[in-house]
Amino acid sequence: MKKEMTTIKQTRLHSILDEATKLLIEKPNASMNEIAESAKIGIATLHRYVESREQLMVHLGLRAIEVVSETMQQIQLDEEHCEKYIPELIEALIPLGDKIYFLAHDTTINYNPEIEGADLKLREPVLHAVGLLQQKGYFRSDLDKTWIVDVLYSIMFLTWQQVVSGHIARKAAPALVVDTFYHGFKQR
Repeated sequence: MKKEMTTIKQTRLHSILDEATKLLIEKPNASMNEIAESAKIGIATLHRYVESREQLMVHLGLRAIEVVSETMQQIQLDEEHCEKYIPELIEALIPLGDKIYFLAHDTTINYNPEIEGADLKLREPVLHAVGLLQQKGYFRSDLDKTWIVDVLYSIMFLTWQQVVSGHIARKAAPALVVDTFYHGFKQR
């Protein structure tokens, strides 16, 4: 019975963290009261899960890494056909745009060694794929792989925003990101 309570509590924490992520993207200075309100809980309940804003930010970073990692593990990199990896990755990650944005842009988590290490590990397969694509001539070899991956993450977040706001159709989003990532805005 105790394990089920732990599972229920963990599920509730994930729900709180997901709501907090959405709010903090729109309003980075949101107070703990606003975060609790957004999650539809009282401030006392929020403090049962996290003691401080700093601890909340660490939980948010780890939750983002967990969700993105679970999704990325489903995508296998075939080094011989590595050009298929990025489109599959994009399709899987666009719905997680809020998590990607949080990992790429929230400076409060960038100084946490646990999050930094987990984020680096999370990026390894993408960096490896980009390196292979550079070797095959898909991307310029004089560009840093990290920069290319950061651009990809930024494009995915912007696309996620546009899908959420109704400016881009959800089904059209992955193809648009792939095309923009590989070809930019150049007219064909």
